[in-house]
Amino acid sequence: WEDDEHVVQINRGFRVEFNSALGPYKGGLRFHPSVYLGIIKFLGFEQIFKNALTGMPIGGAKGGSDFDPKGKSDNEIMRFCQSFMLELCRHLGEHTDVPAGDIGVGGREIGFLFGQYKRVTNKYESGVLTGKGIGWGGSLVRTEATGYGTVFFLREMLKVRNDSLEGKTCVVSGSGNVAIYAIEKLHQLGAKVVACSDSNGVIFHEKGIDLELVKRLKEIERRRIADYVTYHKDSKYIAGGNIWEIPCQVAAPSATQNEINGKDAKTLVKNGCIAVGEGANMPTTPEGIKVFLDAKIAYGPGKAANAGGVATSALEMQQNASRDSWTFEFTEKKLDEIMTSIHATTFETAEEFGATGNYVVGANIAGFVKVATAMVAHGLI
Repeated sequence: WEDDEHVVQINRGFRVEFNSALGPYKGGLRFHPSVYLGIIKFLGFEQIFKNALTGMPIGGAKGGSDFDPKGKSDNEIMRFCQSFMLELCRHLGEHTDVPAGDIGVGGREIGFLFGQYKRVTNKYESGVLTGKGIGWGGSLVRTEATGYGTVFFLREMLKVRNDSLEGKTCVVSGSGNVAIYAIEKLHQLGAKVVACSDSNGVIFHEKGIDLELVKRLKEIERRRIADYVTYHKDSKYIAGGNIWEIPCQVAAPSATQNEINGKDAKTLVKNGCIAVGEGANMPTTPEGIKVFLDAKIAYGPGKAANAGGVATSALEMQQNASRDSWTFEFTEKKLDEIMTSIHATTFETAEEFGATGNYVVGANIAGFVKVATAMVAHGLI
């Protein structure tokens, strides 16, 4: 692709189509300098079982590129997306492989990718990408889905412990799409989020995060979270800070993989954290997971807790297939039902296998059994 200085740039792109036993390959595209084949493989493997847990007819895949959208102009991003889709389009189709967005790939990037797919294939195949704009085949609630879904799962985990989110102090890492809408739904359900972050540092606001300001800074003006303190003098910005050192009752890691290590997990538990819902993909290291499980707190792993995004992508595919468009309220209700069902499935499976309350066991076994059953039914060759 050609940058604004007319210099040709080269990036490496990937698409790992992992398993289609339950439906067409489905999983996000990630644009970030950390992307390499190993990351795409482990995310794709997780995606198989996450998608199975939703109960929707979708398989597992993942893709992306080491292209970094930060600091690039809209025209540069458009040219990269067009180049990327020129290679990717031959592998896609609404019955074959349906990508969505992930880190670095939002509505703008999906628009550029879809436009190029349409240009190259001469098909208005609206079901070939999800996360599209509302005016051209997108679904209401898709933007909010991963964050909302994580909070619905947290609500259900606390409910079986005869507790609720009402009045709980929460921290949500990140300040992108997932984090913003996790904060929104937590506030709607009566919780108070006191901290969020980006890759440069952490904002702590004891009175509660001003969500509208975060939305303006990150979604409209594309600024760093450090600018928050300019508008709220009673808040504190911690450059390079560790959000998990801030005491909370509920934590929602919603930034990236491996952001909570064993030490962070111990700090959270020591400071009174009773529930963790993963909004990001695999944000807790194995050491951190062990700490949460040993402490017997309510721990919702990403393959269950953050399945709301891909579930709503599947709802978008349904709307595309029937040339229909659902209301926000109707779609959110379906998302809530799916997340409630995922919680029930994982909770009951863990109980069945003698690990009551262990959602890691429940999610892994329930997802695996569903995929394996379909694969055996399709024949072993």
